[in-house]
Amino acid sequence: MQGVLSAKVVLVMYGDYQDPKSADVYKLIKGFKQELSTSLEADDLCLIFRHFPQTQVHPHAQRAAEAAEAAATQGQFWSMHDTLFVHQQKLENGYLIEYANDLGLDIPQFLKELSKQVHVDRINENVEGGIHSGVTTAPALFINNIRYTGCWKKTELMTAIVAANH
Repeated sequence: MQGVLSAKVVLVMYGDYQDPKSADVYKLIKGFKQELSTSLEADDLCLIFRHFPQTQVHPHAQRAAEAAEAAATQGQFWSMHDTLFVHQQKLENGYLIEYANDLGLDIPQFLKELSKQVHVDRINENVEGGIHSGVTTAPALFINNIRYTGCWKKTELMTAIVAANH
């Protein structure tokens, strides 16, 4: 989570690290977060990412989600999150270890968490929560608990977010 839950606008994104559309939507949000911060107060926007790996289509998405959670235990979720989306064509185990190393993570700890699948339950809870909320595929976005069904374009999305702030 980036921001505080008491923010006027809470964005919840369900995403899959191997899905190009999830990466596009995340880049959109990340890009206009800067712009929004000039028109909104500091605590007016909260971004929450929830895992929704579509393993039947993206065989490396689950492992990438586990890598993000393993990085989170070392305070590096968002750094790993960004790295995974940037390099979504290279999500095999060797690359995940390379990314963890580049972020300065404790590699033995990272590998232990991945091998023991420590974070699978958390990811499954994200998926179940998404399904309960009507998510069938990634990406999916909720603005203040309302499913965004508009166009995945910057102006439309920003308009919806700004409207939710009022």
